[in-house]
Amino acid sequence: MSETAQILLGFIFLIGCFVLTRYIVTWQIKRATGLIIRDLEKQEAFDPLTAVDLPYTKQNPLRMGMRNYYAKSMEYMVNEGVVGKTGSGKYYLRVRRTEEHRPELQES
Repeated sequence: MSETAQILLGFIFLIGCFVLTRYIVTWQIKRATGLIIRDLEKQEAFDPLTAVDLPYTKQNPLRMGMRNYYAKSMEYMVNEGVVGKTGSGKYYLRVRRTEEHRPELQES
């Protein structure tokens, strides 16, 4: 194989790895978003009075190098208005999912 073809093949492989990692990170953030919403629904945190403290949204200095997708997902949902945050750092669900948007109900 010529040197040009090897460089081109290596470049294509590098781009493929980059795209694959983006898909994996997106999938993990989506998964964390669903788990957070399900947790808030289970604890019935639908307004500031029933807001709950979520331990996995806090930064942990001992988890260096490990990604915390829950914190990133929570930051996104607070910015988009899906989840509300009280002054004391507790969270509640501002937008409730309808019956057709619940994946666990569609499977059965």
